Amino acid sequence: MSRIRIEGLLAAFPKLVGIGKQHTYVETENVRYVYQPMESLYLLLVTNKQSNILEDLETLRLLSKLVPDYCPALDEEGICKVAFELIFAFDEVISLGHKEAVTIAQVKQYLEMESHEERLHQLIMQSKINETKDVMKRKANEIDKSKIDKLRSDKGRMIPMPIRLDNGFNDITSALSGEFGSNSGFGSSLDSDTFSKPKARVSAPAPTKGFGMQLGKTQKAAQFIESLKAEGEVIVEDVQQVIAGPSKSTALVTDPIAVAIEERLVVALKKDGGLENLEVQGTMFLTVQKKEDAYIRVQIETGANKGFQFKTHPSIDKELFSQQNILGLKDPNRPFPTGTPSGVVKWRMQSRQESLVPININCWPSVSGGETFVNIEYESSKTFELQNVLILIPLPALREPPIVNQVDGDWRYDSRKSVLEWSIVLIDNTNRNGSMEFVVPPTDSSSFFPIDVKFSAVRTFCDIKVASVNQTQGGNSLKFGGRTQLVVESYQVA
Repeated sequence: MSRIRIEGLLAAFPKLVGIGKQHTYVETENVRYVYQPMESLYLLLVTNKQSNILEDLETLRLLSKLVPDYCPALDEEGICKVAFELIFAFDEVISLGHKEAVTIAQVKQYLEMESHEERLHQLIMQSKINETKDVMKRKANEIDKSKIDKLRSDKGRMIPMPIRLDNGFNDITSALSGEFGSNSGFGSSLDSDTFSKPKARVSAPAPTKGFGMQLGKTQKAAQFIESLKAEGEVIVEDVQQVIAGPSKSTALVTDPIAVAIEERLVVALKKDGGLENLEVQGTMFLTVQKKEDAYIRVQIETGANKGFQFKTHPSIDKELFSQQNILGLKDPNRPFPTGTPSGVVKWRMQSRQESLVPININCWPSVSGGETFVNIEYESSKTFELQNVLILIPLPALREPPIVNQVDGDWRYDSRKSVLEWSIVLIDNTNRNGSMEFVVPPTDSSSFFPIDVKFSAVRTFCDIKVASVNQTQGGNSLKFGGRTQLVVESYQVA
């Protein structure tokens, strides 16, 4: 199954689940959804309609017992933290689409990978380490003892002491009196402590002048970075410039009231032509900087917006919005949240109308003379001006970069990912159509799919904008700033 097929099945599931029904499965034309609610989430099993539903229910029951063992908190954040553990556990239960005859205890044992031989090996290794430490301690004690014996055997001989003349006459006298005792004979007061701890002062040596740490790239580092660039890696030359650069979001919040309209686009195109799915999800965010400006109502202007479904925040007065296109709180005496963006209204649209697609991609591979010639063209809709367009074409593993004969825009070959990147800074009325031709060794036409497309635009599918922002009491108009953006979440030709 392709990734788009799986995502399509999962996206269709919430629409099929009924409210208040006692069933635990839903059937469509091709598949059967067997599910079980787990607090705010669903545990879902997707099978074909020929599958044994009793066996599927037994599989679902086993999986539902495994989830709480690995995930104490049954919410999205808790699931994400133990995602890999859950995947491994599910993989032990289901193999190649069929249930394995395993129990929960067996699954835990398989995941823990306990082995008697491994434990025995670890015990042997630990005993060897402890034995080696004991031998080292004995050797160290023997060396210390031999040093002490040697020092005691040298008591009968005069051993010169290292005396610095700059320590003064008193230090020299005390050192000499330690060497030549007057009562116990020649050198009788000399012992190991006198040797190891001389009373003469030792001055610290002056630090030598050196180069210290040098920040920057050496010649080897520069060569390494150049090799990474040649392999397709993106190297950030100066992180400080990136951090210091102003962003649009920071510029936006300088206004006392800021309104941001953002839409996310998901498109699945067929490689042979036609649209499989187009989905738009939009949100309007409201940011109020000061509390005294938070008692407001926002007047909205909308177009026809055929096929769009709107949904307001629970705190918003729905009747006021539906009748007068005004966003205001149910309680006019309450202020909007301050300091952080708050989503006030959302909308959604799903369609299979190909004329709505912002950009179409056509790929024409053909084999000629022992080489594969690939012609790729784009055709952009007149509705949008697309910025920072990036078309990613997967290629088979190549020893050399592809030969690009013609391109409208720029191109780059990422050898690590084996992807040809075609970039166009701006697509407007001057370049609604464009093409690229490149040559690779003979390969199957399916190797050039799926093609991914990324871009952004300042116009959205939904015809919606803010006309004015007025105070709740008095109706005075307030200054506001705005930003509108369309971003691509997934745009694929497969």
